[in-house]
Amino acid sequence: MGSSADLVEIFSSIQGEGPSVGEPTLFVRFGGCDLRCRWCDSPHTWRPPGRCRFELEPGGERFREVDNPVEVATVLEAARALEVGTHRFVSLTGGEPLLQPEAVGALASALRQEGPRILLETHGLATEALEQVISHIDVVSMDWKLASEVRRADAPRGASGEPFHEWHQAFLRVARRAPEVVVKVVVTPSSECGELDAMASAIAAVDASTPVVLQPVTPFGPVREAPTAASLLSLVRRLRERLSSVRLIPQTHKQLGVL
Repeated sequence: MGSSADLVEIFSSIQGEGPSVGEPTLFVRFGGCDLRCRWCDSPHTWRPPGRCRFELEPGGERFREVDNPVEVATVLEAARALEVGTHRFVSLTGGEPLLQPEAVGALASALRQEGPRILLETHGLATEALEQVISHIDVVSMDWKLASEVRRADAPRGASGEPFHEWHQAFLRVARRAPEVVVKVVVTPSSECGELDAMASAIAAVDASTPVVLQPVTPFGPVREAPTAASLLSLVRRLRERLSSVRLIPQTHKQLGVL
């Protein structure tokens, strides 16, 4: 496996999204993403940066910078400085980690030995890359992208997005080999019910008990408003017609003002 990775940052915080919200988590953020989400709140991760920043102490918000790519041994040293063993999870996030599958496998294997569970945050499209690392992952947290809001990075701006449902469904079949898997979908005021219905049908065809998290968008960039409470509750009811575990969870770290 690869011995280095292009990273954006490593820091200690709490999980702000999904079913493990509030759990102490060490974040290892990868650089580079091959999608462009209209509501993305971290466009600085779209391309691998020249340098990565490491938090120096848990919650201290003091950082040092090192050149990319970063060796696995250096990441492990930084994680130990942040008391990695006291965290419930290590989150491998991005960007898109699975653009660097060898680095994901090496880091997941090394960090897992420190005690935390390994949680992979992914856009849920790189199935072949997931095949390479799934044995090192405890929780797969996969996004389900809606084509009305998301395009591939190499697609012309303004072009109609391709449906991602078949790609996501194939990814979910592999992700279920991990001890846990959760699907997360960001919804905005313009999210289309037909797309969400197609998502629910695709998930149900694999396993209708798969936990699905509806995440109301946090307004950012061109997305100025979040969905109304009434529309969100209606979506929960709608999805529960096909799926047995649907939850409504916002981005709590944005509300708390933590990294």
